[in-house]
Order: sequence, then structure tokens, then C-alpha cells
Amino acid sequence: MGAQRGKDFLLKLKPEEGGAFQTVAGLRSRRLSFNAEPVDVTDSESAGRWRELLGGAGVQRAALSGSGIFKDAASDAAVRRLFFEGRVAPFQAVIPDFGSVSGPFQVTALEYGGEHNGEVSFEVTLESAGALAFEAL
Repeated sequence: MGAQRGKDFLLKLKPEEGGAFQTVAGLRSRRLSFNAEPVDVTDSESAGRWRELLGGAGVQRAALSGSGIFKDAASDAAVRRLFFEGRVAPFQAVIPDFGSVSGPFQVTALEYGGEHNGEVSFEVTLESAGALAFEAL
């Protein structure tokens, strides 16, 4: 993947009533990370005492985070409602020249802040809550 504009990395939410994913906010910084916990199966007979891992056995997870300004009052209310209700909802991250990752996420952190002479901004963290789908662009 070559150099890309950060503004093209989009965070979207599927409305409760269904339909297509909609952009949630004007995010100024975004991050998507994937992690997999390894399962160590090393024993006394492992070659050269090197660690051995059991492929495909660990727990996989993804985390989405970002900060910026909400697109509108409805987007703010939708994310805030998900946080306070502790519900899982379908989100999508669109990464230019890579693809999109979509699936169930839970809003695990939501912070608001603002400067004296600036706009109110927010920071959000989402944790995967089930199987994710990847679609190449």
C-alpha cells in the first residue's frame, strides 16, 4: 500500500433501521489494529528449545479508534447511545487501496474535549465483538 490521504480512512456505522453504512464523523485521526493471541505449545522436546505455536488456535480481535468532530447531532447521539446502552452494533472501517473491515463492535471508550477558542471534539474506541469480514477494494 502506497502513501494515502488520512482523510480517506472512514469510520461508518449501520443505522438501527438497517440500510447502508453511513459515515459517523469527521475523524482527524484514526487507527485500526488487528491482534491475535498465540497459543504456546512448546515442550521439553521442542527442537533447540525454540518456542512452538499452535496455528489458528488463538483469539483474534480488532480495535478501532479515532478522534475528531461528529458529522452531525444524529451521529453524536447514535454513538453516545451505543456507549451508554453497552450495545454491539455493525461498524465499518474503509481503508483506501486496502479494503474495508466490517462487523460487530462495541463502543468501549468515548471522550469529549474542547479548547476555549475551538470546537468540541471527541475520541472513541471500538472493540470487535464477533467475526469480522474483509473486502478488498
